[in-house]
Amino acid sequence: MFLTPLTQVVPTEVAAAALVVVGAMMMAQVKYIDFSQFNVLLPVFLTVTVMPMTYSIANGIGAGFVAWVLIHALGGKAKQVHWLLWVVALGLVVFFARGPIEAALGVA
Repeated sequence: MFLTPLTQVVPTEVAAAALVVVGAMMMAQVKYIDFSQFNVLLPVFLTVTVMPMTYSIANGIGAGFVAWVLIHALGGKAKQVHWLLWVVALGLVVFFARGPIEAALGVA
């Protein structure tokens, strides 16, 4: 925690450039994905599109995780999903639902 002020030394422009490089490295891996299967295509699509729309890598990965679990569960392949992915997906559903629920209830 005492090193936190050192992050202010790095200008935001440098951090933005690093994020662009990381994004390019992530997109380079897309060529290895089998897009012929819908149960793979939809989670990848959601992951790739949700990240820039929400300005959050975590939201994109979370949308992909939840979509992966839902597609496999609805497709009759629920047993093929590892139990830990079920736990993570459930936590992400709670994370995504918390904001709209609090807004509907008027909780600050």
